[in-house]
Amino acid sequence: MIALSPASPPCSPWISELAHVGLSEICDCFVLIRVKSVQKMADPWQECMDYAVTLARRAGEVVRDALKNEMNVMIKSSPADLVTSTDQKVEKMLISSIKEKYPSHSFIGEESVAAGEKSVLTDNPTWIIDPIDGTTNFVHRFPFVAVSIGFVVNKKMEFGVVYSCVEDKMYTGRKGKGAFCNGQKLQVSRQEDITKSLLVTELGSSRTPETVRIVLSNMEKLLCIPIHGIRGVGTAAVNMCLVAAGVADAYYEMGIHCWDMAGAGIIVTEAGGVLMDVTGGPFDLMSRRIIAASSKTLAERIAKEIQILPFQRDDED
Repeated sequence: MIALSPASPPCSPWISELAHVGLSEICDCFVLIRVKSVQKMADPWQECMDYAVTLARRAGEVVRDALKNEMNVMIKSSPADLVTSTDQKVEKMLISSIKEKYPSHSFIGEESVAAGEKSVLTDNPTWIIDPIDGTTNFVHRFPFVAVSIGFVVNKKMEFGVVYSCVEDKMYTGRKGKGAFCNGQKLQVSRQEDITKSLLVTELGSSRTPETVRIVLSNMEKLLCIPIHGIRGVGTAAVNMCLVAAGVADAYYEMGIHCWDMAGAGIIVTEAGGVLMDVTGGPFDLMSRRIIAASSKTLAERIAKEIQILPFQRDDED
C-alpha cells in the first residue's frame, strides 16, 4: 500500500466514496460495466437503430406540422414525380443529425441524389433515407406519408425504420430480432395460394405510354388469374409494411429506388416474408425493382406473371 504524505493532494471525491463501499459492491459495478460493454460489442448497431427511431419521430412532427400549411411544390423527373421544401428540410435534418453522431458513416438520400450526389452503396455503414415517402400523397394531404430510414452494412440490411406520420405507426425491423409496429410483433400472412391473395402495387411516376401500358397489363394479368384484389396507398414503404403486418399478401413494383425499399425491406423479412427480384432471382437493393411477399411460393408465382420494365439501376451513372 502507498501512504500519502501530508503534501500529497487530497483524494478525488470518487476515491473517497469507494472507502465507504464494500468490495462486493465494487466488483458488481465493474461486472455490470463489462457486461454492457460486451453487449454493445456484440450488437454495435442497436444504438443506431434507437437513434433512427428518435429521428423518425422528430421528422414526423415536421411533416405533420407542414400538412397544416401551404406547400411549395416542385417537379423532378416528371409531372407525377414531385418534391416539396419539406422533403428537403427533413432530409437535411436527418442527415446532419446522423453525421454529427456518426461522422464516419455514409449516406444515400433521395433529395441528395436528386441534387446531383451519387447513389453508391459500399461496405461502409450506410444510412439510406427517404424523408417523405409518398410526396404526392403529402401534397394532396392523402393520409399515407412515411419517413423511411434503412441502415446497411457490407451491403446487407441491418435494420429499418418506417414511420407512417399521419397514422402515428412506427414500424421497425432489426436483423435477427423481429419486426414490430408500435411495439407489437408483426407476422406475414404466409399465404401461398395466389387466388386467395390481396396484392399491393403502385402505378409509378413514369407517364410514358409504353410504361403505363405494361404496368396496367401486369395488373390485368394478375387480376384475371383471378386474385382477391390489388390495392396501393401511394408509398412503397407503407405498402411493404402492410405485407409485414399480414394485411396484404405481397407487394411488387418496378421503377422505385433503394430509399423506397431499404427501410421496409428488412421489416418484411423479419416478419417472416421474402424479398425477390421480379425475375424470380435474388433481391438486389440497387436494382429498382422488388417483390416482397408472405411466402416464396407466392413471390415466384407473381414473378412468372409480370412483364419486366427496364429501368437504370440506382448505382449506374
